[in-house]
Amino acid sequence: MISLSEQLDDIRSRLEVIGEELADLALDRLKESLAEGTDASEERRITRARRAVEKAATLLGPERGTDDP
Repeated sequence: MISLSEQLDDIRSRLEVIGEELADLALDRLKESLAEGTDASEERRITRARRAVEKAATLLGPERGTDDP
């Protein structure tokens, strides 16, 4: 049986990958909007989503001050 700690670590790892994908997507959208001279609202929306995912990943990480490896 997989421990809760291992399950949370797996989810945290997947969230980190999703955060990286969102960062790449936001950068692509920003470049596109600059090239076309259009509004960068999509980039801002994606960036907000990335920050939320990163926050969730951080919350699922080991608690500060614990001795867990």
